[in-house]
Order: sequence, then structure tokens, then C-alpha cells
Amino acid sequence: MITVLVISIIVILIVLALSVLTIGKGYSYKHTVDPVEPLPEDEGKKEEPQK
Repeated sequence: MITVLVISIIVILIVLALSVLTIGKGYSYKHTVDPVEPLPEDEGKKEEPQK
């Protein structure tokens, strides 16, 4: 009974450590956004005047 409890605690600690490492790695990842290219103004469509 004691061996099952000890093995269970070890597995729980390993899973907890891997979860913390994964979350830390996710927060340290630098996300980038591609710049948006401006639309051509002469596409045959007229923009409505600003009010």
C-alpha cells in the first residue's frame, strides 16, 4: 500500500513539474505579427466620404 502511495506521489510531482515547465516555455515565447500590406486605392471602388 505504501509503495503505491509513493509511486503515485512521484508521478504527480513529475506531471506537475512538466506542466510548470511547459507553461513557462509558453509564456517566454515571443509572438510576432506579420505587417499588413495596404490595399491598393484604385480597385474600381470608391470609398465613402468620412462624415
